[in-house]
Amino acid sequence: MPGDAPELRALVRTVGEFYLTDRAMRRAQERIESLLESGEADAASVATYLTEVARYFQGFEREARAHLKSVDRRLTRVNQVHFNLTAERGVAVRRIEITQRVLDDVNRLSRNP
Repeated sequence: MPGDAPELRALVRTVGEFYLTDRAMRRAQERIESLLESGEADAASVATYLTEVARYFQGFEREARAHLKSVDRRLTRVNQVHFNLTAERGVAVRRIEITQRVLDDVNRLSRNP
């Protein structure tokens, strides 16, 4: 891929928007930006950059997938708790309705013996 390819420049811009904490990735990013700016990005430097980007972002992907799995498990638990509480609430509401009817009947019968 030539250094002036729009796809490469777009990738470099996208990667550049990340806060890069990994020194090797940050160096690779700075190097390719400099090479692109000077028009000296050759196939070898592009290949080196792409390898470094793949290494760095594969770690991000693994981390993101693990986090998503954890969030999904937690959501499943929350949904189960929500379902259980909704059912429990329904039971409590029915109990209130039935006991209220019983108390209303007791009051009515107590006034009219």
